Amino acid sequence: MLHVNAAPPPSLLLVQGDEELLAARAVAEAVEAARAADPGADVREYEGGNLAAGEVAEMLSPSLFGGRRVLVIRSGQDARKDLTAALLAYAKSPDPEVTLVVTHVGGAKGKAFADGLRAAGATVVPVMKLKKDSERIAFVRNEFRRNGGRCDDSAASALLQAVGNDLREIAAACSQLLADTDGKITEAVVARYYKGRAEVTGFAVADAAMVGDLPGALEALRWALHVGVDPVPIADALADGVRTVARVASAGRGNPYQLASSLGMPAWKIEKAQQRSRGWTPEGLVDAMRAAADCNAAVKGGAEDRGYALEQTVFAIAAARRDGGAR
Repeated sequence: MLHVNAAPPPSLLLVQGDEELLAARAVAEAVEAARAADPGADVREYEGGNLAAGEVAEMLSPSLFGGRRVLVIRSGQDARKDLTAALLAYAKSPDPEVTLVVTHVGGAKGKAFADGLRAAGATVVPVMKLKKDSERIAFVRNEFRRNGGRCDDSAASALLQAVGNDLREIAAACSQLLADTDGKITEAVVARYYKGRAEVTGFAVADAAMVGDLPGALEALRWALHVGVDPVPIADALADGVRTVARVASAGRGNPYQLASSLGMPAWKIEKAQQRSRGWTPEGLVDAMRAAADCNAAVKGGAEDRGYALEQTVFAIAAARRDGGAR
């Protein structure tokens, strides 16, 4: 991301990706940078699909009165051919007093426009959706860091489990925690502020089941179903919980940071799974994996009572841990 300082933003800026929050921030930072260089900067915004080539000619042409200008064209992938041709021609020799910002969701639509801006030397800010847990955890940690706070991976993971994967909700939660605390965010702090919300996720059900807390797992499951949590992500969380512990247990008692690369998962998740693996036998994990697989098939296959299927799976996982597998 760009950071505001005394220097003006680049003359050409391509904000490319489909994560709206990150795109909005990139545009806002470019505008702030322009206004930091010239408080009277003229800022205009347009939608790419509604703009004709002639309408931007005046904005892009040299001004008799000087002064910095910022032209933001959103949804550049929707721009018509005459507009993209005019903008790419301009991009070959941009006015140093003008900042042209184009947002583009990526993908095949309007790809030639984005490629042309890149070829013209545009500064590219990637703002693709964060699809991996590690990317979202890094986002959470950076949210606290950029606002003077700090948190570790386990706290970031707990926050994601509590609020979900929507970046705007995550950013709002980070902001609220920073406002309500001293900025040192731990897993305990997250649990205190989001108690009740985190407890109704499938991960809470899976965590309790994997450590043998049958009453806690059943209580979390029943509450989750009561408040309307969809059974599918609960079944997925149960399967992921068993599968992760099985993979980590089979890798032995190595250092989580050394195992991270070979197992393809973050060190904090490995460390957590190592703790969860205590009390499990290989045979017990096999039984638990079978129960989780059956549950997934039932829940996703339209079982008449999906809540019952989940409850029976929690019982089966607890029994597998307690009994050490089928005899």
